[in-house]
Amino acid sequence: MNVTAYPEINALLAEWVQGVVRLLGDNAIGLYLSGSLAYGDFVPDRSDIDLQAVVRVPLTPEELRSVERLHRDIEHRYPAWANRIECTYVPVELMRELTPPKTPRPWWGFGTLYPEAPAGNEWIINHYLLSKHGIPPKGPDFNELVPPIAVDDVRRASAQDLFAEWVPKIDDADWLANSHYQSYLVLNLCRILHTVIEREPRSKKIAAGWAKASYPQWRDLIEESETWSYGDEMNRQAEAIRFLRFAVDKVNESKILG
Repeated sequence: MNVTAYPEINALLAEWVQGVVRLLGDNAIGLYLSGSLAYGDFVPDRSDIDLQAVVRVPLTPEELRSVERLHRDIEHRYPAWANRIECTYVPVELMRELTPPKTPRPWWGFGTLYPEAPAGNEWIINHYLLSKHGIPPKGPDFNELVPPIAVDDVRRASAQDLFAEWVPKIDDADWLANSHYQSYLVLNLCRILHTVIEREPRSKKIAAGWAKASYPQWRDLIEESETWSYGDEMNRQAEAIRFLRFAVDKVNESKILG
């Protein structure tokens, strides 16, 4: 399996695909690689591996335990990617939902399987990006599983995500003290701004380049966020908060939320 430019990741993906097929059999409809690896924005020292599995029916307790063991074994064999793999297991009936479904679905992330993880505003954003860039190591084209997604719906979801997910971080000093989270926040704000203002979701790399050109007063902060990697210290909490407030003002000016 050579779906990326990284041999170790290809080997990891092959183990995941083979493991899911072995454990779930016909219940596994499609397995997809998404995120930065899919749209050419991957940085080995900082990026995660984003996966999605579409299943015919919700996983049974036994299947959940098997999938959990599979992910733990994979992260044990590939320690460089421990806590850096995210994967959802979504029943195909939920894929027809344009808005975040009320029914939770299993999600693996940060080394833990959450059997009933709720979907947020990222639902439609991720599905739009999967529809444009998703790579299927197994199964049909992702577009065969989802209804057409209008870009204005993605813009609204991005704006809603800004207020629901990111604005509360202003008062979370412990979260902001984490260098990884500072970088993650800044680059996500760039992508939200590009999606809302330019009317097109793009990768963090492209969105960051656009934001630096459009708002040069934030260039230094964005560049440090782009070059951050695990082990680096980034002490830009106050500036990150100011950039967050700036993004709120710009999104409000767009009137995308009415």
